[in-house]
Amino acid sequence: MKSKNLAFSILILFSLLFSIQVSASEFYQIKVYTIKDKAQETVMDKYLEEAFLPAIHKAGISTVGVFKPIETDAAYGTKIFVFIPLKDLNQINELDEKLLKDKKYQEAASEYMNAPHDSAPFERIQSILIKAFPEKPKFSVPNHKTPASDQIYELRSYQGPTEKLWRQKVKMFNEGGEIGIFTKLNFNAVFYGGVISGADMPNLMYMTSFSNMESNKAHWDAFRTDPAWEKLKAESEYANTVSHIDKWLCHPTEYSDIK
Repeated sequence: MKSKNLAFSILILFSLLFSIQVSASEFYQIKVYTIKDKAQETVMDKYLEEAFLPAIHKAGISTVGVFKPIETDAAYGTKIFVFIPLKDLNQINELDEKLLKDKKYQEAASEYMNAPHDSAPFERIQSILIKAFPEKPKFSVPNHKTPASDQIYELRSYQGPTEKLWRQKVKMFNEGGEIGIFTKLNFNAVFYGGVISGADMPNLMYMTSFSNMESNKAHWDAFRTDPAWEKLKAESEYANTVSHIDKWLCHPTEYSDIK
């Protein structure tokens, strides 16, 4: 009888551990490539489409987003954002090691990898690590019916003036219900999360998506006048929680898995 009870207890323990693991928040890496001209953009597109995405798919990550600022965005022609979902942070090192051992990747990435010092394929690379918020622990792929060239993916970064006030903004998104308002209004978010390593900490980042620019404007107009948002933003505990906002309006590339 004791052995049966012990076995049952172990089974319950493993079930609980499994449920915790399954429900844990994902991590994301956003790689930001800064480019200076069309020549660099052409090399980067070839590298990402023909070498990086096939290799990272082979390594076990099936969905990678690649986005570029739209023509009217101030960053147009200067940045490429690559969104990579991760099961855990160890996967970053594992991916690098797999790419170095992947002969097909090395061959496909030859132009990028062997570029001379005076003709680099990019100016700089920034890597941002993000942990998904509890209210949206897994990323989503929107189901827009419009062409990728019409779709708008809006990436936002909210910086906090202090770590304490930043945590309040994180609370506002989660327990406060800000994510719930976005969900109610069909903002088609890809992710929401807190930055755990990056250049602009303390900050949070999130990405919403829209079928076209008109839809983007209509959704934000609805958000600004939503009664729940009007009430939430007036709560004193969330005052002065954002000191700076960066935003980029992007189209997904034709080869992006998210589009």
